[in-house]
This record gives sequence, C-alpha cells and structure tokens, in this order.
Amino acid sequence: MCQHQPPCPTADSADRESARLVAHHPEQGWSLLCNGVLLFEDTGELLPDGQIIAPHRPLGADRVMTAA
Repeated sequence: MCQHQPPCPTADSADRESARLVAHHPEQGWSLLCNGVLLFEDTGELLPDGQIIAPHRPLGADRVMTAA
C-alpha cells in the first residue's frame, strides 16, 4: 500500500501511527494513514483488517490511578 521510501510502518507494526497522512478530517475527528489505519482524535484506531484498538491516551499528570 505505501509507496514512500523508506516505506512507512505497516498496520501491524507497533509504530503504525507514524505512517504518513493520506487524508485528515479534524472536523470529523479522524485521519487515514498510508498504511490503511484510521486514527481517531481520541487515539483509538481501526486497522485495515477490522481490528479495533481502544483509545490509549495517557492519563494527565493531575489524574493518578490508585488501587481500589
């Protein structure tokens, strides 16, 4: 799919989010990367094979998780 040199990371690579943008629609909250990944503004992803990656936005410094 990617025609860049060097090629962008594939959709199954750990660094898939570093692929180049093909389409960017901030008004709708998503971007399409050249590896076929749909990247959403909440940091969720939809991979070309239909796999869903849940949002993985880091917690802010003011929000610390504690054990219950």
